[in-house]
Amino acid sequence: MVEVKRKLLDKYSLNANGIKVDVEIITRDDKYVPQYIISLTNISDTTKIVLEKIREEFISKLDLEEIERSRQEDIDSMKKKFTVSLSKLISKYFPESNEDTKNTLIDYLLEENLGLGKIELLLKDANLEEIVINNHVDPVWVYHKKFGWLETNIKMVTEARIRHYSTMIARDVNKEITVLNPLLDAHLMTGDRVNATLYPISTKGNTITIRKFAEDPWTITKFIEANTISAAAAAIIWLGIQYELSILIAGGTGSGKTSMLNVISNFFPPNQRIISIEDTRELELAKNLHWVPMETRMANPEGKGGVTMLDLLVNSLRMRPDRILVGEIRRKQEAEVLMEAMHTGHSVYATIHANTADETITRLTNPPIDIPKAMLSSLGLILVQNRNRRTGKRRTFQIAEVTKAGDPNVMIQLNAIDDIHEQVNDSQVVFKLISLYTGITNDQIIYDLKQKEQILNWLVKKKIYDINDIGRIMANYYTGKLKLV
Repeated sequence: MVEVKRKLLDKYSLNANGIKVDVEIITRDDKYVPQYIISLTNISDTTKIVLEKIREEFISKLDLEEIERSRQEDIDSMKKKFTVSLSKLISKYFPESNEDTKNTLIDYLLEENLGLGKIELLLKDANLEEIVINNHVDPVWVYHKKFGWLETNIKMVTEARIRHYSTMIARDVNKEITVLNPLLDAHLMTGDRVNATLYPISTKGNTITIRKFAEDPWTITKFIEANTISAAAAAIIWLGIQYELSILIAGGTGSGKTSMLNVISNFFPPNQRIISIEDTRELELAKNLHWVPMETRMANPEGKGGVTMLDLLVNSLRMRPDRILVGEIRRKQEAEVLMEAMHTGHSVYATIHANTADETITRLTNPPIDIPKAMLSSLGLILVQNRNRRTGKRRTFQIAEVTKAGDPNVMIQLNAIDDIHEQVNDSQVVFKLISLYTGITNDQIIYDLKQKEQILNWLVKKKIYDINDIGRIMANYYTGKLKLV
């Protein structure tokens, strides 16, 4: 028998509600992708066997259909009731266990039966961006910030278990997933985005895709340190935001568009009202900002109560906003309202699916969005994000301004070979526009950019990563109180 060679890439521990979890990321000769291996360190294999016996005895008394129909308040009530029952069973099978051990085992069993089981353990790993269940035959996959897609050692027991999880998630946000309505877009109570599909729409089995909400959001310091963007390129974005230019962030799926939208919000001044509009809440701004987050809502099964992106966009213009952040532009009406907002003096920041600055203009000026090219001159900058599918690295690919004719002038371009950002063209529009409205000269603008670059490099040097710390530094900058030490 040939021995399988393993290589350890990384190892760390998690604490999931008192359950200690060891994570190992390894490569194996017999596998084509790295493996994400989790093991429960404070629960032995023998204990797991006994727990499974308890689980079977416990589950035989449960009405799963009743659980699926229940609301969150009912589940919380059930948990309290079941804790008493489980406590008796654990005392029966583990008479020597202390209170801490008993509570850990109860939490484990509750998550297995009323929660998302071992998926709850994955949700505790801040290194993961995506958790994917494809069916009950294949292992669960995860997308790791450092290592990309990994195959885990977790499998779902049955297709019914996957469907049960989907139903529970839908119920918590007053939605449903059924044979007649087999697609679900929802979010967990933690803010993590969830998409689910049922067989036979997904032909290999039921699926769940969870995009994790960033508890520790990306900041400009982290982006510069990770080489996602250079300090010089970030200074141009900061300049545009300071002088209230509207910015559109383009890129493919998973390229970091929403993360960049969160990052550029680091540059907002504290004395302006900011309205954000998203389908599912992902943005996290500094606490010192005057920020009102808003979220769309799907219609109920009777088709009532829906609140669309367009509804919120139109409403936001009545809320005296200085800045409007929009999760994603998909339709013509949304784009028209945004362009109208730009023309009436609002600064708008939004994302769109496109891979280059040229493609962004093409996307905006052709169906289904189909905005007249002449309207695009109100857009200040286009910022293009890119993810290298081979390496998983995310980078700012281009920074472009929009000319009066509605064409892009690329100022910053990623040199993919050397992995550096290079200035490829001088500004034709932005500098002149800033000069026109402020009276400052071209030389003063260049000096301002150098000063901003210095501050950004200082943030990296001092390792200031927290979004609220950066928010206070930006507030000091805008009020003239910032001193670099």
